[in-house]
Formats: sequence, C-alpha cells, structure tokens
Amino acid sequence: MSKLTLDQANRIIAAALAKSKAEGFKPMGVVVLDESGHVKAAQREDGASMFRIDVATGKAWGAVGMGVSSRVLATRAKDNPSFFLTLASTAHGKFLPQPGAVVIKDGGGNIIGAAGASGGTGDEDELICIAGIESVGLAHG
Repeated sequence: MSKLTLDQANRIIAAALAKSKAEGFKPMGVVVLDESGHVKAAQREDGASMFRIDVATGKAWGAVGMGVSSRVLATRAKDNPSFFLTLASTAHGKFLPQPGAVVIKDGGGNIIGAAGASGGTGDEDELICIAGIESVGLAHG
C-alpha cells in the first residue's frame, strides 16, 4: 500500500481550486486527509467563510473513517439517523455525513486518504475533489 504524500495533497488541492475557479464556483475550502484522518494539507480561498475548512474536514474525516464518499454517508444517514448522530457525537463533532468528500485510493484500490471541500453545493464540492484526485493519477470512491 502506498502512502499519500504532501506533494500529492498539495497538488490535489491546487487542481481542485483550479477546477472550482474554472467552473465559477464560490470561494472554497479544500482539505486532504491521510488514511488516519490527519490533515495532510488544507487551503481556504480568499473570501471563503471561516467554517469552510471545518466543514470540508468533517466531510473528509467521515469518508476516510467509513471508507466511502460522504455522499454515500449522507444517504445512509437518512435511513439510520440515530446511528449517525451517535457517530458524530463519538467523533467529537468531526464527522459530517454530507456530500462533498471522496476517499483517495492508490493503484491497488487501497484507501490512502480523503479529500473534502466546502463552499459550493455538495455536487460542486465533490466535483472539485474528484478533479483534484484524478489530476495526480489517483483513484477515488
């Protein structure tokens, strides 16, 4: 299993923010976490609200912790809200099951981290994360 590097994390964020700008999205915050949920890199664009990094981190933390995109988690949360409220409480507020984060996978399909964004709609946030991950030749899920 390969490890996510700082260089890859920084390039994921740069490509995600470039995609956001090209699409005309609002100012974003983008976070890349490693396989253990620790921040590898984070950036908040000028004009993005103060909560962007926290929200992006919560989305990515949930994704890497559960091994699926935050979109999948949002769907699951609708069917089992008590469980997901308990997860959020157990995680001391770091767990946010809302669309906008995807796991990062190496060439062997192993989860090596997650990227999360906040600032646009869940679809926009997810789109830029995917663009960033694909830009460095990694897979997402």
